[in-house]
Amino acid sequence: MFPDIITKLPQADIPIENLKAFLVQGENQQILFMEFDKDTEVAEHSHEAQWGIVLDGEIELNINNKKHLFGKGDTYFIPKGINHSAKIKQGYKDITLFDQKDRYKKKSS
Repeated sequence: MFPDIITKLPQADIPIENLKAFLVQGENQQILFMEFDKDTEVAEHSHEAQWGIVLDGEIELNINNKKHLFGKGDTYFIPKGINHSAKIKQGYKDITLFDQKDRYKKKSS
């Protein structure tokens, strides 16, 4: 669980089950504080560049058909337009920066 300073942020509207994501909106980027309460798989997709740091748990990213396992303290980078998918373990938390100002919208109240 993130501290109040994070959970007071608006939640991002992301169509992935088992995910809570708190959104910081920049002029040209978005930062998300994400946490997963169950094992989750994310289908292959691509978008603008993405950088993340793992705060807790594990994620297996398949980036351009190469599997990479990341754990607490690890960082990852996915360049713009590169196909990727994910297998995320229960309890996973990260901070992710998307180089895209409108990747996600705020969740409606």
